[in-house]
Amino acid sequence: MERPHRNFYGRRKGQHLKDSQERYLAEDLDALSPGPVDWDANPDRLPLDLATLFDGKEVWLEVGFGGGEHLVHQAAQNPDVGIIGCEPYINGVAMLLGKIRQAGVDNLRVHPGDARDLFDVLPEASIAKAFLLYPDPWPKKRHHRRRFVTPEHLEPLVRALKPGAEFRVATDIADYVRQTLEEVPRAGFEWTAERAEDWREAWPDWYSTRYEQKALREGRTPHYLTFRKI
Repeated sequence: MERPHRNFYGRRKGQHLKDSQERYLAEDLDALSPGPVDWDANPDRLPLDLATLFDGKEVWLEVGFGGGEHLVHQAAQNPDVGIIGCEPYINGVAMLLGKIRQAGVDNLRVHPGDARDLFDVLPEASIAKAFLLYPDPWPKKRHHRRRFVTPEHLEPLVRALKPGAEFRVATDIADYVRQTLEEVPRAGFEWTAERAEDWREAWPDWYSTRYEQKALREGRTPHYLTFRKI
Protein backbone atom coordinates (compact mmCIF):
# COMPACT_ATOMS: atom_id res chain seq x y z
CA MET A 1 0.00 0.00 0.00
CA GLU A 2 1.32 3.42 -0.91
CA ARG A 3 2.10 5.76 1.95
CA PRO A 4 -0.17 8.87 1.71
CA HIS A 5 1.31 12.33 2.00
CA ARG A 6 0.14 13.91 5.24
CA ASN A 7 1.04 17.31 6.58
CA PHE A 8 1.61 17.44 10.31
CA TYR A 9 1.13 20.68 12.25
CA GLY A 10 2.23 21.25 15.79
CA ARG A 11 5.16 20.27 17.99
CA ARG A 12 6.63 16.80 18.26
CA LYS A 13 8.92 17.56 21.18
CA GLY A 14 9.52 20.34 23.72
CA GLN A 15 12.80 21.82 24.79
CA HIS A 16 13.76 19.37 27.51
CA LEU A 17 12.83 16.01 29.01
CA LYS A 18 13.65 15.10 32.59
CA ASP A 19 16.01 12.18 33.13
CA SER A 20 13.12 10.20 34.59
CA GLN A 21 11.00 10.89 31.51
CA GLU A 22 13.80 9.77 29.20
CA ARG A 23 13.92 6.57 31.24
CA TYR A 24 10.16 6.03 30.95
CA LEU A 25 10.37 6.38 27.18
CA ALA A 26 13.29 3.97 26.93
CA GLU A 27 11.92 1.37 29.33
CA ASP A 28 8.13 1.47 28.94
CA LEU A 29 7.00 2.82 25.58
CA ASP A 30 7.69 -0.19 23.35
CA ALA A 31 5.88 -2.55 25.71
CA LEU A 32 2.83 -0.26 25.71
CA SER A 33 2.61 0.07 21.93
CA PRO A 34 -0.71 -1.11 20.48
CA GLY A 35 1.22 -2.84 17.68
CA PRO A 36 2.81 -2.05 14.31
CA VAL A 37 1.22 1.31 13.54
CA ASP A 38 3.96 3.12 11.62
CA TRP A 39 4.45 2.48 7.90
CA ASP A 40 7.95 1.03 8.18
CA ALA A 41 6.76 -1.66 10.60
CA ASN A 42 3.46 -2.32 8.83
CA PRO A 43 3.67 -1.30 5.14
CA ASP A 44 0.61 -3.39 4.23
CA ARG A 45 -1.46 -1.63 6.92
CA LEU A 46 -2.69 -4.87 8.43
CA PRO A 47 -5.32 -4.18 11.11
CA LEU A 48 -4.44 -4.42 14.79
CA ASP A 49 -5.68 -7.49 16.64
CA LEU A 50 -7.49 -5.64 19.41
CA ALA A 51 -9.17 -8.77 20.77
CA THR A 52 -5.79 -10.29 21.54
CA LEU A 53 -4.26 -6.99 22.63
CA PHE A 54 -6.92 -6.39 25.29
CA ASP A 55 -8.07 -9.96 26.00
CA GLY A 56 -11.46 -9.39 24.41
CA LYS A 57 -12.25 -6.22 26.37
CA GLU A 58 -14.25 -3.34 24.95
CA VAL A 59 -11.86 -0.76 23.48
CA TRP A 60 -11.92 3.03 23.87
CA LEU A 61 -9.75 5.68 22.22
CA GLU A 62 -8.49 9.09 23.36
CA VAL A 63 -7.06 11.34 20.65
CA GLY A 64 -4.52 13.89 21.88
CA PHE A 65 -4.28 12.99 25.56
CA GLY A 66 -2.02 15.91 26.55
CA GLY A 67 -0.43 14.99 29.87
CA GLY A 68 -2.53 11.85 30.24
CA GLU A 69 -4.52 12.75 33.38
CA HIS A 70 -7.92 11.87 31.95
CA LEU A 71 -6.60 8.77 30.19
CA VAL A 72 -5.14 7.26 33.36
CA HIS A 73 -8.26 8.21 35.32
CA GLN A 74 -10.50 6.37 32.85
CA ALA A 75 -8.20 3.34 32.82
CA ALA A 76 -8.24 3.14 36.62
CA GLN A 77 -12.02 3.57 36.83
CA ASN A 78 -12.70 1.06 34.03
CA PRO A 79 -10.37 -1.93 34.43
CA ASP A 80 -12.71 -4.03 32.28
CA VAL A 81 -12.01 -1.75 29.28
CA GLY A 82 -8.92 -1.45 27.09
CA ILE A 83 -7.96 2.12 26.15
CA ILE A 84 -5.62 3.40 23.44
CA GLY A 85 -4.18 6.89 23.83
CA CYS A 86 -2.81 8.76 20.83
CA GLU A 87 -0.48 11.77 21.22
CA PRO A 88 2.29 13.04 18.90
CA TYR A 89 3.88 15.36 21.49
CA ILE A 90 6.58 13.20 23.04
CA ASN A 91 6.78 15.28 26.24
CA GLY A 92 3.11 14.48 26.87
CA VAL A 93 3.79 10.81 26.17
CA ALA A 94 6.61 10.82 28.73
CA MET A 95 4.30 12.46 31.29
CA LEU A 96 1.69 9.78 30.66
CA LEU A 97 4.21 6.97 31.13
CA GLY A 98 5.11 8.34 34.54
CA LYS A 99 1.43 8.49 35.50
CA ILE A 100 0.91 4.90 34.32
CA ARG A 101 3.75 3.75 36.57
CA GLN A 102 2.33 5.64 39.52
CA ALA A 103 -1.24 4.43 39.01
CA GLY A 104 -0.27 0.85 38.20
CA VAL A 105 -2.90 0.49 35.45
CA ASP A 106 -2.34 -2.25 32.86
CA ASN A 107 -5.22 -1.67 30.43
CA LEU A 108 -3.64 1.19 28.46
CA ARG A 109 -1.74 1.24 25.17
CA VAL A 110 0.04 4.30 23.76
CA HIS A 111 0.54 5.46 20.18
CA PRO A 112 3.11 8.29 20.20
CA GLY A 113 2.23 9.73 16.82
CA ASP A 114 -0.36 11.00 14.36
CA ALA A 115 -3.89 9.71 14.96
CA ARG A 116 -4.37 9.23 11.23
CA ASP A 117 -1.68 6.53 11.19
CA LEU A 118 -3.51 4.73 13.99
CA PHE A 119 -6.82 5.02 12.14
CA ASP A 120 -5.20 3.23 9.18
CA VAL A 121 -4.80 0.06 11.24
CA LEU A 122 -7.82 0.13 13.54
CA PRO A 123 -10.33 -2.53 12.48
CA GLU A 124 -13.65 -1.27 11.21
CA ALA A 125 -16.31 -0.84 13.90
CA SER A 126 -13.92 -1.78 16.71
CA ILE A 127 -13.98 1.23 19.07
CA ALA A 128 -16.85 1.67 21.56
CA LYS A 129 -16.05 5.18 22.82
CA ALA A 130 -13.76 8.02 21.72
CA PHE A 131 -12.56 11.20 23.44
CA LEU A 132 -11.30 14.47 21.95
CA LEU A 133 -10.50 16.72 24.91
CA TYR A 134 -9.23 20.27 24.55
CA PRO A 135 -7.72 19.76 21.10
CA ASP A 136 -5.39 22.33 19.57
CA PRO A 137 -7.78 25.19 18.71
CA TRP A 138 -5.87 26.59 15.72
CA PRO A 139 -7.61 29.95 16.29
CA LYS A 140 -6.68 31.67 13.02
CA LYS A 141 -9.35 31.23 10.36
CA ARG A 142 -6.86 30.10 7.73
CA HIS A 143 -5.81 27.29 10.08
CA HIS A 144 -9.28 25.90 10.81
CA ARG A 145 -8.69 23.13 8.29
CA ARG A 146 -5.97 21.82 10.63
CA ARG A 147 -8.48 21.13 13.38
CA PHE A 148 -9.39 17.55 14.20
CA VAL A 149 -13.08 18.15 13.48
CA THR A 150 -12.58 18.02 9.71
CA PRO A 151 -13.41 15.21 7.25
CA GLU A 152 -9.77 14.09 7.06
CA HIS A 153 -9.98 12.95 10.68
CA LEU A 154 -13.69 12.38 11.22
CA GLU A 155 -14.23 10.01 8.30
CA PRO A 156 -11.68 7.41 9.48
CA LEU A 157 -12.87 7.89 13.06
CA VAL A 158 -16.42 7.05 12.03
CA ARG A 159 -15.17 3.95 10.22
CA ALA A 160 -13.36 2.76 13.36
CA LEU A 161 -16.29 3.36 15.74
CA LYS A 162 -18.97 0.79 16.44
CA PRO A 163 -22.58 1.68 15.61
CA GLY A 164 -23.95 3.64 18.54
CA ALA A 165 -20.47 4.46 19.85
CA GLU A 166 -20.10 7.61 21.94
CA PHE A 167 -17.81 10.46 20.88
CA ARG A 168 -17.03 13.11 23.50
CA VAL A 169 -15.57 16.51 22.66
CA ALA A 170 -14.49 19.06 25.28
CA THR A 171 -13.29 22.52 24.32
CA ASP A 172 -13.19 26.03 25.72
CA ILE A 173 -13.08 27.71 22.30
CA ALA A 174 -16.46 28.97 21.06
CA ASP A 175 -15.53 28.76 17.38
CA TYR A 176 -14.33 25.18 17.89
CA VAL A 177 -17.79 24.42 19.26
CA ARG A 178 -19.30 25.96 16.12
CA GLN A 179 -17.15 23.89 13.77
CA THR A 180 -17.71 20.74 15.83
CA LEU A 181 -21.48 21.12 15.68
CA GLU A 182 -21.28 21.64 11.93
CA GLU A 183 -18.80 18.95 10.96
CA VAL A 184 -19.37 16.08 13.40
CA PRO A 185 -23.09 15.50 12.58
CA ARG A 186 -22.23 15.79 8.89
CA ALA A 187 -19.71 12.96 9.34
CA GLY A 188 -22.33 10.55 10.67
CA PHE A 189 -23.04 11.43 14.31
CA GLU A 190 -26.03 12.76 16.20
CA TRP A 191 -25.63 15.32 18.98
CA THR A 192 -27.29 13.89 22.07
CA ALA A 193 -27.94 17.14 23.97
CA GLU A 194 -31.54 17.77 24.99
CA ARG A 195 -31.03 20.73 27.33
CA ALA A 196 -28.37 23.35 28.01
CA GLU A 197 -26.98 21.46 31.01
CA ASP A 198 -26.02 18.60 28.69
CA TRP A 199 -23.24 20.69 27.19
CA ARG A 200 -22.59 23.08 30.09
CA GLU A 201 -21.97 20.38 32.70
CA ALA A 202 -19.15 17.85 32.56
CA TRP A 203 -19.78 14.13 32.27
CA PRO A 204 -20.26 12.28 35.60
CA ASP A 205 -16.95 10.43 35.16
CA TRP A 206 -15.03 13.52 34.04
CA TYR A 207 -11.51 14.26 35.25
CA SER A 208 -10.59 17.92 34.86
CA THR A 209 -7.26 18.22 33.05
CA ARG A 210 -4.56 20.85 33.40
CA TYR A 211 -5.73 22.35 30.09
CA GLU A 212 -9.22 22.83 31.49
CA GLN A 213 -7.85 24.37 34.70
CA LYS A 214 -5.86 26.84 32.61
CA ALA A 215 -8.98 27.72 30.61
CA LEU A 216 -10.96 28.34 33.80
CA ARG A 217 -8.21 30.53 35.26
CA GLU A 218 -8.22 32.60 32.07
CA GLY A 219 -12.00 33.01 32.10
CA ARG A 220 -12.94 30.69 29.22
CA THR A 221 -16.04 28.50 29.42
CA PRO A 222 -15.71 24.75 28.87
CA HIS A 223 -18.20 23.00 26.62
CA TYR A 224 -18.90 19.28 26.83
CA LEU A 225 -20.37 17.86 23.63
CA THR A 226 -21.59 14.29 23.36
CA PHE A 227 -22.26 12.61 20.03
CA ARG A 228 -23.36 9.13 19.05
CA LYS A 229 -22.48 7.36 15.84
CA ILE A 230 -25.62 6.88 13.77
